[in-house]
Amino acid sequence: MKKVITSQLLENYRLFLNEQEKSKSTIQKYMSDLNKLTGYADGRELTKMLLIEYKDYLRNEKKYKTSSINSYLVAANRFFDYMEWYDLKVKPFKVQKEVFVPEDRELSKEEYKKLLWTAAACKKTKIGMVIQTICATGIRISELSAITVPSIKRGVVFIYNKGKERQVLLSRDIQLKLLQYIRKNGIKSGAVFQTISGKPLDRTYVWREMKKLCDSAGVNKSKVFPHNLRHLFARTFYNLYKDIAKLADILGHSNIETTRIYIRESGVEYMKQLNSLKLVLKM
Repeated sequence: MKKVITSQLLENYRLFLNEQEKSKSTIQKYMSDLNKLTGYADGRELTKMLLIEYKDYLRNEKKYKTSSINSYLVAANRFFDYMEWYDLKVKPFKVQKEVFVPEDRELSKEEYKKLLWTAAACKKTKIGMVIQTICATGIRISELSAITVPSIKRGVVFIYNKGKERQVLLSRDIQLKLLQYIRKNGIKSGAVFQTISGKPLDRTYVWREMKKLCDSAGVNKSKVFPHNLRHLFARTFYNLYKDIAKLADILGHSNIETTRIYIRESGVEYMKQLNSLKLVLKM
């Protein structure tokens, strides 16, 4: 059988992923990554040598980050598993785990506050409330629609994601703010954060509105996107309680190693730790 990725094979794979109950965002990511491989192959039959060349092409010509290349290769390898084309699977690049997170990638608590102050000053109440809700609960942006009027009133949010259900408690502070928000805006039922047409807010809207706040807030746009609010929640919780198992449960992680990625310190904090060792003598 000639190993060529056709549009029909991709459609069959997409249906398979749906049957496996993969999330919509996961399916979109896999299909997008496979389209990249399909474009490179350009009708040629897939061989192990072609896949190795593709791997080098992504790194040396496209100059993609190693983490991005590895995600493309994972998508390809999972498709090969589905097709039983096991001989085509390629090894991802080995990456040493980062000891700390570069300062230009993580949002600090001070920068988070600047965004909220700017949202308040600009009377952007909705995005300000969305930012606080995500950061105060640690939920994913895709889980924002689970914040409903009944969940606010009972103080517990039931979230079903990635094949499992978990409960997220609302702190008294965020519960009171949300109660005030729904009263003020006359929201009686359903998802709290909606578009004018009544659909739940999506990732694109939240991302765009957060970016708009950056210039006035004096915050680097590269740090500002919804998932960084989840990271900020995780680091803040862990720094207070040092309970990674509990944090993993709250975030909905099945693997604690995933949670470890969320709680890495910034470069500034790492430098403070290095300086506190006092291993260099003044002579």
